[in-house]
Amino acid sequence: MDGSSNTQSNRSQSKPWARALTIGKTFVRYRLHELLPDNLPLTWRMLLAPLKLLPAHPASQGQRLCSACEELGPVFVKFGQMLSTRRDLLPLQLADDLRVLQDQVTPFPSDQAQALIERALGGPVSDFFSEFDAKPLASASVAQVHPARLLSGEAVVIKIIRPDIEPSIRSDIAVMYALARQVQGLSDELKRLHPVAVVADYERTIMDELNLEHEAANTVQLRHNFAESELLYVPQIHPELCRPNLMVMERIGGIPIGNIAELHTQKINLPLLAERGVETFFTQVFEHNFFHADMHPGNIFVDASNPDNPSYIAIDCAIIGSLTEKDQDYLARNLLAFFNRDYAAVARLHLDSGWIPADTDAAAFEAVIRRVCDPIFAKPLSEISFGEFLVELFQTAAEFKMEVQPQLVLLQKTLLYIEGLGRQLYPQLDLWETGKPFIERWMEQRLSPATAMNKLIAAAPQIAEQLPILPEVLASAPARLNRFEHRLAEQQTQLNALQSQQRSSTTKFARIGGITLVVLGSVLLLRATGLNSDSPMAWAGVISTGLGAMFLARFL
Repeated sequence: MDGSSNTQSNRSQSKPWARALTIGKTFVRYRLHELLPDNLPLTWRMLLAPLKLLPAHPASQGQRLCSACEELGPVFVKFGQMLSTRRDLLPLQLADDLRVLQDQVTPFPSDQAQALIERALGGPVSDFFSEFDAKPLASASVAQVHPARLLSGEAVVIKIIRPDIEPSIRSDIAVMYALARQVQGLSDELKRLHPVAVVADYERTIMDELNLEHEAANTVQLRHNFAESELLYVPQIHPELCRPNLMVMERIGGIPIGNIAELHTQKINLPLLAERGVETFFTQVFEHNFFHADMHPGNIFVDASNPDNPSYIAIDCAIIGSLTEKDQDYLARNLLAFFNRDYAAVARLHLDSGWIPADTDAAAFEAVIRRVCDPIFAKPLSEISFGEFLVELFQTAAEFKMEVQPQLVLLQKTLLYIEGLGRQLYPQLDLWETGKPFIERWMEQRLSPATAMNKLIAAAPQIAEQLPILPEVLASAPARLNRFEHRLAEQQTQLNALQSQQRSSTTKFARIGGITLVVLGSVLLLRATGLNSDSPMAWAGVISTGLGAMFLARFL
């Protein structure tokens, strides 16, 4: 039975706090605290300590995490999908257990799928298809796919959105917003992560995924971008049969990218395939500025018709990323600086872009970057993890209050997918050396005189329009800047006074309440030790202790 679809109607009207409670209960039911590292901060160990009193769960850790993700719905299934690609970071068995989330989520009933298809098209399936297989070909977190054949004889697949899925997604997003707002107010360190902006970006992404007409348009564009390329093939869309909840496209053949054994059997040129994966990524990001941002193994196949010259096949173009021209430029310059180990340039670029405060000591930041980066270069991919490198670099740069860039979140996720695929195909692939020539060529073209002249010509009308008022603007700029700085200083003084008053009035009550809740929860859990772990007393103990520990973690 599909836990992610059967609970949709029950959750359609749920409030964020109720959904948060459901998530917490699922976390406890599947004993997911066992997946967390032992060296957590003291406050987190206090929060999780009562869970050790509960009886063990019979299933493996991977099976429990997979079941929990599927039960909680598409937002969590997608999280599990990403984890399944990180075999370098997870135990192999755990990663294998999570692979079923890529395209083997429990399907919803076939008769329900057929009814949805007929309702969307306005008639029986026989009016549009000569063949229709009620058994789904694949089932994922947001939709499932059925094979069919057009009246013309062409083999296609029909993708249909899961019924009543939007309310559950909106409920999860509301919980994420509530948590993000709470986290953002805890400290300056957490505020710089821009958690609310990250959630907003994710909301735009996943809501777009619910509209298959958007996915169809993305697929058409991606197919057009690679029409003359041997790197990537994108299936043909049949727009006359597409609806907001339904899409019909060409059925493709190919070997799933995760089936490494079959790729070896077919004698695929894996080094070339791995290098082409990196080239495909950089082509999408820098040349097209339109990149497939959901490249988990369930969406990528290999055309094995010519084993010596293999290419990729991409499906599921619902999540597409793009960057502003400024972000493209800074990203390319940073990558080149990393490739060349020019850490002074990296520090300067971060300052120029505003990713770190303007008063940062550039020499100290350069030294930190050097300390993190030097050990990882000139190593094969099998010996380093780009994901781990990003985490370590980010944690180190946090000392300098480096700001998270929400617009780069999709790009970072895609890079992690690329690394995961590269590890499976050809562990010796050097991601840096493969990407460096591409970035160098792109920057050379971007900085060419012809490109600069074209930009100047394009901006000429706007420049001419502003020229008459330029002297007046320059003359009044110092006075306006002084007034702005004075108002800003006054507002900051008032804000500091209000924050100090609020902290002093709430800390005392929060400490008392936290201690009371922890004591009450511990007593309830001890009394419930011999009872079923789902008993009301056990849940009351878990909730009370958790709330108390959260208060103490916040205000001690």
